[in-house]
Amino acid sequence: MKNLITILLLCFATPFLAQTTIKGKITAEGSPLEYATISLLKTKTGTVADSLGNYTFNDISKGDYQIKVSYAGYKSQQKKITVNDSTETVLDFDLKADNNLDEIVITGTLKAVSRLESPVPVEVYKPTFFKKNPTANIFEALQNVNGVRPQLNCNICNTGDIHINGLEGPYTLVLIDGMPIVSGLSTVYGLSGIPNSLLERIEVVKGPASSLYGSEAVGGLINIITKNPKSAPLFSADVFSNSWGEVNTDLGFKANLGQFASLLTGVNYFNYSNPIDNNHDNFTDVTLQDRISVFQKWNFNRKSNKLFSMAGRFFYEDRWGGEMQWEKKYRGGSEVYGESIYTKRYEILGSYELPVAEKMLFTFSYTDHDQNSVYGNTPYLAQQKIGFGQLTWDKKINRHDFLFGTAVRYQFYNDNTPATADADKSWIPSLFAQDEIRLTEKHSLLLGMRYDYNNRHGNIFTPRLAHKWKINDTSIFRFNAGTGFRVVNLFTEEHAALTGSRKVEVLEDLDPEQSYNANLNFLKKFYTSNGDYIGLEATAWYTYFTNSIIPDYDTDPNKIIYKNLDGYSVTQGVSLNADAVFQNGLKIIIGGTFMDVAKTENGERTRQMLTEKFTGTWAISYRIKKWFLDIDYTGNVYGPMRLPTLGETDPRKDYSPTWSIQNIQLTFNKIKNFEFYGGIKNLLNWTPNKGNPFIIARANDPFDENVQYNPDGSVIAVDDPNSPYHNPYALTFDPGYVYGPNQGIRSFFGIRYTLK
Repeated sequence: MKNLITILLLCFATPFLAQTTIKGKITAEGSPLEYATISLLKTKTGTVADSLGNYTFNDISKGDYQIKVSYAGYKSQQKKITVNDSTETVLDFDLKADNNLDEIVITGTLKAVSRLESPVPVEVYKPTFFKKNPTANIFEALQNVNGVRPQLNCNICNTGDIHINGLEGPYTLVLIDGMPIVSGLSTVYGLSGIPNSLLERIEVVKGPASSLYGSEAVGGLINIITKNPKSAPLFSADVFSNSWGEVNTDLGFKANLGQFASLLTGVNYFNYSNPIDNNHDNFTDVTLQDRISVFQKWNFNRKSNKLFSMAGRFFYEDRWGGEMQWEKKYRGGSEVYGESIYTKRYEILGSYELPVAEKMLFTFSYTDHDQNSVYGNTPYLAQQKIGFGQLTWDKKINRHDFLFGTAVRYQFYNDNTPATADADKSWIPSLFAQDEIRLTEKHSLLLGMRYDYNNRHGNIFTPRLAHKWKINDTSIFRFNAGTGFRVVNLFTEEHAALTGSRKVEVLEDLDPEQSYNANLNFLKKFYTSNGDYIGLEATAWYTYFTNSIIPDYDTDPNKIIYKNLDGYSVTQGVSLNADAVFQNGLKIIIGGTFMDVAKTENGERTRQMLTEKFTGTWAISYRIKKWFLDIDYTGNVYGPMRLPTLGETDPRKDYSPTWSIQNIQLTFNKIKNFEFYGGIKNLLNWTPNKGNPFIIARANDPFDENVQYNPDGSVIAVDDPNSPYHNPYALTFDPGYVYGPNQGIRSFFGIRYTLK
């Protein structure tokens, strides 16, 4: 009888005690979204999706539930679900990008945080932004980022650097996945050949970041973040060509190697082999290039779900520019002038989360850059190696979010110029710490300090402070202050020095540059009842430099003189950014920067060379849904900048005019997985030769064979057209007068294919 009662009770209670499993997959526009947060509302139950976007709730009682999925940068989703007698219930989510651009960022604090929660202002640009004006490399793509300008330094070889808020390339640190592998000699090459198919986003921090990243992060930094192999498409291809004959191909492949790892491979190939001379100086307007880059990234699966990632890239480029009749048989000779550069780069980087309870991450990178180049009959053979290792410990205690770290950086550089009689080797070990303190719900304070030791310059300290005031959910005020430094790495990359048109002269033992910076940032967001969004961001900054090392072109037109500035230099300005997304299909991104960059020495104030007073950028997009058509109008405008002329007799303009590059693109995307795009670049057909008698000085005599000199080394003016030494302006050969691209109006067409 007792057993019968027990059986009856169990049978009666079973329907009420039955429990089931809820499982599913979280994706973002079709791709797995790792580590999303999933909550059962009105319960204490929650979980996190794994690295493939899968989630599971076990032992869930029968009933009705609301499940909410959240992930920063995407719109949260809620769905109702009814748990019945079945043992397993499946519910998937596909999140859409949030128009308010609240992405996850890591560059400002070395931690993955919401962009809105970061005490350091970070600008984020995703591949969709760069697709509005497709380019063959990231160097060119940055032209549409407010306050960031790719600066060409050579009319012939088209090498250059990146300016942030008016500061030259050596003040900008470029990272790939947080690793400082692009610097010094390799800047322009490191930014070329990164396949767009691998690009997840680009984060930009303006202002000194040396307290976290050390030397070179004085003016700001650019962090190129590649895709996670687990969430990348299975295959992607992007091929385009233009009316000048340039062809660019980007390919991406993904493979899941069972439970062991996932692999992402990207290949970029670029070719331009059509010499054009539209300004009729017998020199190529654009450098000819044959470039290939192969990038591979591995994510290894660990039972603990901790991170282990490795990546590598090989880059090879053959580029040349010069007189139209140049051939490779003339390389290095004095018959026909040409600048020919062979470049090989190897890069390895990785991240490994230590198998301990604490959150500790070891990151490392190594690059080997070999350059074999000739500028006319002047060879320039250089090699640069950079090794980097860093260990960080992320620890939260009550209101304090600590980050402790140690790093070591090894740099090797050698070339065949007199500036490097012996190979330059340096070690920079570092210790750093930061504490982000949550003072109240609306106020947080970040304190940071870094210590570096350099074998030439000794001890270097760089503190920083940041305060974030979250006025409300749509208004944020940030204040940042700190110091920066740049150790001396005097690579003779000055093109005028390489060609022999100017000699390099170092007047003293150079001390490290130091900077003191403060900036204010205000962000405001507006939402309308019909779903429109408008975001406004304003920043004001002031940076004061001591020991500045600014190449002196003015004292002697035949020399580049290096010394520590006997005085100070200042960069200051304001920038404004606005972005808007409307439900009718219109999107607008617009920005403007006004700046003043100058040096003061011996009581005399001089504006910095090749620095504009103002710049503006815009990207206006409109989608016509019924036609499956996107229209993108992009462009930039630059104010006058002081140019490197060769003295008072040089007839070329001392200041550039206000100039603008504007583009239009149409994209058709009705066919599944395909996009067809085309348009016109440089609609105004602007080139820097307009208004100038010539761009390259003495292009008719590139080896200065017919230049006569006075005993003091100055050039003799000869105003006789019949004389072989005709030189009315007393000039020497100089291709360094450049401030914008020589490439005029052109059409382009491309195809994209993506298989998820």
